[in-house]
Amino acid sequence: MNSARELSDAQWAILDPLIPEPPRRKDGLGRPWRARREVLGGILYILRTGAAWADLPERYPPYQTCHRRFQQWVKSGVMRGILEALAEDLRTRGGFDVREAFIDGSFASAKKGAWSRGKTKRGKGTKIMAVADSNGLPIAVCTESATPHEVILVQKTLAEIFVAEPIQRLIGDKAYDSEKLDHELAETGVEMIAPHRRTCKNRTQDGRSLRCYRRRWKVERLFAWLQNFRRLVTRYEYSLDNFTGMLHLACSMIILRCL
Repeated sequence: MNSARELSDAQWAILDPLIPEPPRRKDGLGRPWRARREVLGGILYILRTGAAWADLPERYPPYQTCHRRFQQWVKSGVMRGILEALAEDLRTRGGFDVREAFIDGSFASAKKGAWSRGKTKRGKGTKIMAVADSNGLPIAVCTESATPHEVILVQKTLAEIFVAEPIQRLIGDKAYDSEKLDHELAETGVEMIAPHRRTCKNRTQDGRSLRCYRRRWKVERLFAWLQNFRRLVTRYEYSLDNFTGMLHLACSMIILRCL
């Protein structure tokens, strides 16, 4: 990774207060903690390149340190907290438009004996669900075994939303054509818009509303952005929480570019 892809001083100034200082021993003994910025830089290298932790370049802290601190931040909710704080900052600046949102899913093959992986025609893997706003920015993401159908994961994905504004219309492809889902979302004030399948007998979609479907490329572009972070293309994390932590960090970096 070249220096142009390192965290800039301006970016770190935003992230600095969101990452807590590690606790110090009361007796003052032990080795001093490595700088949080250096550790985060090492984690971002793994996220962007998809490299193994042991292949972390020497300019970063030891890979054991970066890996251990990453797991600590995931377990303590720091990764999710960074994402929520950045999203709230951008929301107050008017950077989100959730009146119209787009949902889709992507498949990441899972290596080794990972938890929460499911079998599909493409092999064993994990499903990444994401919702993008009208600007194509992430507003909700979740991970799950690849086995369940995407329509089953809609409610779980919306429960992970990190923008404090209600969605008015949710647009998806034919996989989200479900009368049950339409009724469930309507009860929460969300209009589900998806093209009918060929086998659908009760065609209720209004052609005027379906014009929104032409803008569904925005969520596909979001997945292209996410897949630039190579660690999300193939899942090597044994723990699903750690894989989700990588996903949260990737979304944070996308939002950080807009601040």
